[in-house]
Amino acid sequence: MTTTAVRTARTVLQRDGEVMRERIEIVPRIGDNPPRPQDATRVGAMRRIAAAKLRYYGLDALIDEVMLIVSELLTNAVLHSGTQEIALLLRIEDGVLHIVVTDGMEGSAMSRPANDNAESGRGLALVEALAKENGGEWGTSDVGATTWCCLALPKEHS
Repeated sequence: MTTTAVRTARTVLQRDGEVMRERIEIVPRIGDNPPRPQDATRVGAMRRIAAAKLRYYGLDALIDEVMLIVSELLTNAVLHSGTQEIALLLRIEDGVLHIVVTDGMEGSAMSRPANDNAESGRGLALVEALAKENGGEWGTSDVGATTWCCLALPKEHS
């Protein structure tokens, strides 16, 4: 007897809708101490969940960019917000993938130049470059509690 693997067709999100909505709980950092290892691990888990959701919806072409953007926006929230809960939302609207990170804390995320020897400080510049490269943009809400990025969907999905 032989068995044959059967692959089912991928689901492609045909209309506007939510792709992912997740929350993580963290412990706010104290001073310049690094985040707890389990909080840093949660960022990686969210990145992998986002990739799996995009794969499920047939949006494989955006996985690399979205994983990097999710990682940068969540890491910024973990490092700089002082919050205890961070939310990640991925949704499609009018041919655009919206990536939204909400930490609930007022403040402003700003891209600023990092000197050549800096070990950090390039994340938002990278997010901005990826957004532009993919026909999108990024920004923060008026009070800074939400940072978002938009990417145009590949032509076969818009």
